[in-house]
Amino acid sequence: MNPLLQTRRHFFRNSSLSLAASYLQAATRHHEAKIDHVIYLFQAGGPSQLELFDYKPELTKYDAKTAPAELLKGKRFAFMDTFSKEPPKMLGTRRQFKQSGNGGMHFSDLIPNIATVADELTMFHGVSTDNFNHGPAKLFMNTGSVRAGRPSIGSWVTYGLGSESKDLPGFVVLQSGPRGPRSGAQLWSSGFLPTSYQGVPFRSTGDPILNLSTPKHVTPDQQRQTIELLRDLNAIEKTHTGDTEIDTRIAQYEMAFRMQTSGPELIDFGKETPETMAMYGAKPGAPEHAFANNCLLARRLVERGVRFVQLYHTDWDHHDDLTKPLEQVTREVDQATAALIKDLKQRGLLDRTLVIWGGEFGRTPMGEVREKGKIGRNHHIDAYSIFMAGGGLKKGTIVGGTDELGFSPTGQPMHVHDIQATLLHLLGIDHKKLTFRYQGRDFRLTDVAGEVIHRALS
Repeated sequence: MNPLLQTRRHFFRNSSLSLAASYLQAATRHHEAKIDHVIYLFQAGGPSQLELFDYKPELTKYDAKTAPAELLKGKRFAFMDTFSKEPPKMLGTRRQFKQSGNGGMHFSDLIPNIATVADELTMFHGVSTDNFNHGPAKLFMNTGSVRAGRPSIGSWVTYGLGSESKDLPGFVVLQSGPRGPRSGAQLWSSGFLPTSYQGVPFRSTGDPILNLSTPKHVTPDQQRQTIELLRDLNAIEKTHTGDTEIDTRIAQYEMAFRMQTSGPELIDFGKETPETMAMYGAKPGAPEHAFANNCLLARRLVERGVRFVQLYHTDWDHHDDLTKPLEQVTREVDQATAALIKDLKQRGLLDRTLVIWGGEFGRTPMGEVREKGKIGRNHHIDAYSIFMAGGGLKKGTIVGGTDELGFSPTGQPMHVHDIQATLLHLLGIDHKKLTFRYQGRDFRLTDVAGEVIHRALS
């Protein structure tokens, strides 16, 4: 039928298959799923596991000393302290640690609230990654490759499973931190997947997306007529060009129109109880509460069917000072992280949601001096920590470990690709089967590696 002559009903009938392929792809699940949603709390900059979760009393014995050669034998380092002419000295933590929960997890005095949900957590110690520079390491954690242009985790997940929400994107990105995201859209890009699967950045105050509101002089009927005209024109263009990206454009116009109603309601925290707001430490419009606001917003997003929510929080890059800067960033995230897990559990959402907390790499057991009178830690890619909470995991369990100084993993090693494979597994996806052919090759999130960490699963 000539697109110029077809009715709205004909259009929806004829385009439904292509739109479904873009936004509501049939589930690619290969086995029973334990979860339906993911909230990834990405801590950009490389949090020091030795100041947070990985307690090493033995390291304190060598504080300000060069470790004995027998302890360093066979150890590899991403890079050493380039700011000192002397061999790097070991650095024992100055933080106080306590055990919490039935599994005996250690938490420092920097994160007392996270310690209260220890029995909901699965702690992974000794995770390794492949690159010691922030940019490539962030890419690797988020896309499975150090090269830009690959699809992000959220894009792979929504490509494989679609979304349960009709009025909101399947993959939403939230950002916070006093110095801005500094991460770049390539971390939530869809890469070579159709652009309908890329992450959509939301704001935590005002319109979720800039310019979302209808101009005051435009009536709802005029807005709907405009959307229908654009849809019909795009359909004509697709008929002539065969460009499948036009389906994405059509779907985005429709989504934007629906979000003009759903978006303002989403970020209206007025219906949240004072107790809930206080539990998160949320305060709309306050930049210093941005992470807390985003955690609360993440819960509201998964309640409304959003498949993958990614929060990026910055300022974990502590080369030169592990005192006030680290104390500041942990204050920003500790209360809200614990509140999110508790809130999800109270609402019956945690069993079908996976919460992940971690950065792109960890920090060395050696100290680093860049400024006289201060000390920090350098990048370390061989053994860092990540924790998860949610359905399908052994709660209150420690998986993996590190040696007495925190240099290297002990037992069965775990790699970033294993973390990614496990995430997909919990969603019911076999990471080896979720592929996309591009430039003559089948690509996947885990490239040609990755094994599910079965010992972490319930």
